[in-house]
Amino acid sequence: MVINTNISAQNSARQLSQSSALLSKSLARLSSGSKLVSAEDDVAGAAVSMRFDAQINRIDAASSNIDNATSYSQTQDGFMQKVGSALNRMSELTVLSQDVTKSDSDRALYQKEYSTLGSYINDLATKDFNGVSLFGSTTHAVTTDSDGNTFNLSSANLSTSTYTTATGGSVATTGGAVTALAAVKAAITQLATDRASVGANVSRLSMYSDQLGVLKDNLSAANSRIKDVDVAQESTQFAKYNILVQAGTAMLAQANANPQSALRLLS
Repeated sequence: MVINTNISAQNSARQLSQSSALLSKSLARLSSGSKLVSAEDDVAGAAVSMRFDAQINRIDAASSNIDNATSYSQTQDGFMQKVGSALNRMSELTVLSQDVTKSDSDRALYQKEYSTLGSYINDLATKDFNGVSLFGSTTHAVTTDSDGNTFNLSSANLSTSTYTTATGGSVATTGGAVTALAAVKAAITQLATDRASVGANVSRLSMYSDQLGVLKDNLSAANSRIKDVDVAQESTQFAKYNILVQAGTAMLAQANANPQSALRLLS
């Protein structure tokens, strides 16, 4: 029986220290909801999870870009619908001006409406979306994934000669109305093509958006398996470590009291 070196107390203290450390880590996991409280918990897993987090954030950014590009294209289509209505009326005016029962005074009235509609179309050609031209000749590249790959939006330019020839026509005379009719018909055909291109842009952007949504779900699920704590399993571990700490504390107290029995030999 010795007094200076209490082996039982040392062992109990060491076991208690280990149990306390495990209990603290379990508490941290349950309170944070993450298995990766520190990188040492899973070195490789922490690295993979970090890359997943970064990729998921980039996917969110790409989705935002796609949503904005979709709004841009839908705004284009909205304006082009009004251009179509204006061109339809202009084509009607070119035919009305060819009526042999109409005088030049009547045709002058038709010309007034025709030129007003032409000015309306020319004005729409200058519109923009957040400072970006809606109907210019510039091709816009939209980011479609987390790696920065892009898709070029098909442009719709209302300032081409096909449109300006129609908007600058005249129905003040019968001959002018015939020429204007051919120009307006060409503009309507071009507008139909441009609207189809814009519609195709929206359709493809929608597919990209759906694709990124599915990819984000899959990456989030994979990332969750790496870093998210299983509360049911961890709560079981927490109960175990909690009991061990309490038992270790009690046994340490008992081990510290054991040398007192030596006093009986000295009394």
